[in-house]
Amino acid sequence: MTFTASDGRGPRLGRVGTALAFVALALLLLPFADFRLGGHDPWAELRRMGAGLLSPDFSSVEALGRAAVLTVAFALCGVAAGASAGFVLAPFYRNPLVRNFCIAIRAIHELFWAILLMQVTGLSAATGVLAIAIPYAGIFAKVFAEYLDEADPRPAAAMPPRADPISVHFYARLPLALPEFRTYLLYRLECGLRSSAVLGFIGLPTLGFALDTFFRQGMYGAVAAVLIVYYLLIGTMRLWMRPLLAPLYLLAAVGVMAAMPSPPMAAGALGRFLTEDILPAPLRSGDAGDPETWARLGDWLWSLLAGQALPGLAATMIVAQLALVAAGFVALLGFPLIVRPVSGRFGAALGHVFLVIARSTPEYMLAYIALQVFGPSMLPAVIALGLHNGAIIAHLLGRQSAHVHEALRPDAPRGIVLYAYELLPRIYGSFMALCLYRWEIIVRESAILGLLGIPTLGFFVDQAIQEIRIDRAVVLLIVTMLATVAIDHVSRRTRAAIGIDPVKARKERKAAASTG
Repeated sequence: MTFTASDGRGPRLGRVGTALAFVALALLLLPFADFRLGGHDPWAELRRMGAGLLSPDFSSVEALGRAAVLTVAFALCGVAAGASAGFVLAPFYRNPLVRNFCIAIRAIHELFWAILLMQVTGLSAATGVLAIAIPYAGIFAKVFAEYLDEADPRPAAAMPPRADPISVHFYARLPLALPEFRTYLLYRLECGLRSSAVLGFIGLPTLGFALDTFFRQGMYGAVAAVLIVYYLLIGTMRLWMRPLLAPLYLLAAVGVMAAMPSPPMAAGALGRFLTEDILPAPLRSGDAGDPETWARLGDWLWSLLAGQALPGLAATMIVAQLALVAAGFVALLGFPLIVRPVSGRFGAALGHVFLVIARSTPEYMLAYIALQVFGPSMLPAVIALGLHNGAIIAHLLGRQSAHVHEALRPDAPRGIVLYAYELLPRIYGSFMALCLYRWEIIVRESAILGLLGIPTLGFFVDQAIQEIRIDRAVVLLIVTMLATVAIDHVSRRTRAAIGIDPVKARKERKAAASTG
């Protein structure tokens, strides 16, 4: 195990040592992971599923077309609303109140937002659009603020001394960052399509709803048709999404949302939600001036934390740690697959197909499919999170490795020697940076996979919602948010400790944004 030089605070782990420490922690947690199979033969289920997937059934063309249109409409409206809010918040992101607000709203997954919003707006277009827009606003604000900070400062410095901040922003800073804004917006729309599809698993009529319906009926041919339509949407997005056509698409999406039937919102539903539903039960039924009320609140809170929040948090962290290490192995084994000098022309083509499918399919959808095979345990979550995030990292490393190989001598080795002695040592820092960046995302996704029955925090949130105990759900969501923020802080500290430059790390994230 390697250490960096001591700086007066004792030796520190280097990059290889840090990676080994993560692997060692995963091995220590492995005995506590629930990897039991669901009481049936997974290989028989895989054979039945494979037979259906090899014979797609497009008989429900009308239903598939409607689901695809609604998937795109939800994504366009949600991303547009989130980008607009993020655009307004970005210039003020350095303000602690704005920054913490953005951190809080983006730390909660779109599905959690949708479940909360359904208590007020029901199963409506507003629920889907706001569930995407709210967390995306926090993401857009952060990324847009980074682009503004990294823009050339000289035009702003050349502005007249009495120029107001708004003029400096719109005339000296914003024009330099607009190209990167547009690139990131396109990537975030791709993410919006994934989020929109996943919202179907809670009842909104997108492709996820069709997938869930066909899976429950064992119609694997129809499942294959849904997946093909979904991959076509994702794969061709950069062909049909043109800047000049974007306003027309958005107007059409708004029209689709307006035509979507929505249940009437009960009178006073929002006020009751904000003033009663989310208020802890002891405070609703007791006098705030009575010490006994606060004692009951303490007992209520401790019972919730000890009985659900802490066990759910422990399961979330176990899944996240195992998935992070799995993603690292998938990335290290996957990126050479798309480098021609390592895997050959045919191997690189197959590698590209594998990585495109793995990184384009949302973790929730992958976990749902794995759940049908292995049953409800942590195994589907670890497989889905490791495969999806590992494929994203592998894709980025493969692109970087292609540039590295171009800079090598013409007589450079090929195959496994090229991978082990030339490419891997040169891109290892990027590998660590991307893994640590995805760590926060993996924790966030681990929590939401509890909605599938895996006992992470999402499982207890869903249970509280079903029991109409919104106050419990809110507390559990706060725990989820705090866990995500804590992991983000540890990730940033770890990157700094092993010598990963923050500006370079942001460039890695920009690469992720521009390439998916």
